[in-house]
Amino acid sequence: MATPIQFIVDHEGRKKSVIVPFKQWEELNQRYERLNNKFQILTGIKEAMTEVEHARKAGKELQTLTDFLDESRD
Repeated sequence: MATPIQFIVDHEGRKKSVIVPFKQWEELNQRYERLNNKFQILTGIKEAMTEVEHARKAGKELQTLTDFLDESRD
């Protein structure tokens, strides 16, 4: 039987802390890490798209994806 989540409350009964079984904590932490990684990637893509938009508006010549990939192979 799984250990239930427990709460620590103050003298007025307001929840202040939580005790989570370690296995459940590990699972939650892994989910958090995956979501955080996805968030970082999506944030980077959004920033890159904004940068491209500003560069185009400024008339700057942009590197093509092919050139970028060729450069990264060197």
